[in-house]
Amino acid sequence: METNNNINQPNSFIQLQEKVEKLKKEISKVIIGQESMIDLLLVAVLSNGHVLIEGVPGIAKTLTAKLLAKTISTGFSRIQFTPDLMPSDVTGTSVFNTASSKFEFNEGPVFSNIVLIDEINRAPAKTQSALFEVMEERQVTIDGQTFSMKDPFLVLATQNPLEHEGTYRLPEAQLDRFLFKIVMDYPSLEEEHKILKNADERKGKKETENIPAVLTEKEIIEVQKAIHQVRIDDNLLHYISEVINQTRNHPSLFLGASPRASLCTMNAAKAIAAMQGRDFVIPEDIKSVLIPVLIHRIYTTPEKEMEGVTEHQVIADIINQVEIPR
Repeated sequence: METNNNINQPNSFIQLQEKVEKLKKEISKVIIGQESMIDLLLVAVLSNGHVLIEGVPGIAKTLTAKLLAKTISTGFSRIQFTPDLMPSDVTGTSVFNTASSKFEFNEGPVFSNIVLIDEINRAPAKTQSALFEVMEERQVTIDGQTFSMKDPFLVLATQNPLEHEGTYRLPEAQLDRFLFKIVMDYPSLEEEHKILKNADERKGKKETENIPAVLTEKEIIEVQKAIHQVRIDDNLLHYISEVINQTRNHPSLFLGASPRASLCTMNAAKAIAAMQGRDFVIPEDIKSVLIPVLIHRIYTTPEKEMEGVTEHQVIADIINQVEIPR
């Protein structure tokens, strides 16, 4: 990709499309299946949003995040959330320097570009709250001083949906700060066979070996700015508004989506269009991101939950009800 202003011109996203295909090819050398999840992770990177990945242990949630970081030439850090983790272990702390007789701020592991938080729901609310400011405002305030994060900045968090012992449910305000919630499932029989075959062929080598960087830090920043130049017609903005509004009035839901969900849907749809080499949004771009944008922002009523109605089903029902503009 050329790192000049040419990226802002109409139809110049073809270069980005080529880079994205190359990046997906590198990740797919290790991660078998999960094409939809990889697409959504790339959308999050390009639209400058955070991602929550949910799935049972052993299905490569952490490995996928590592591979994504490997294909992007930028900073990477990993934080293992545990019940005894303190907020200062995440954001950093002020330490007294006896030589200068001043307090100096030592940055925590959150000061990176791609931050992987493993098992985010294992830390108590006090530690989880340390992420509120940094995820939304891209800054950390310690002892009255504000420290800004460097661009690009992306939080990838994982959680296990099955374990309840020693876990803490994420508050709604924090969930709303995630662009997407991606739910990973088990691989198919054919995919599992290919996973075993690939592992056997590696002969003990690490999965992340020989994975080259495809995008540079500068290119990511340029693309993130260029995404805003993607055109979206007013009738499509009305479509997004109608879908989000339906979540607030649906009889099966007691909590609908916030205006942030509308903005996330628009930005994600623009990134989808750019990844496909277009400088304009089509209805299919919007439909492809509605479930991961909304799934963690809405809640079914207790009665509907008892009946087995899921948030996924309600979103699908709303998508079917709202007329698609053409």
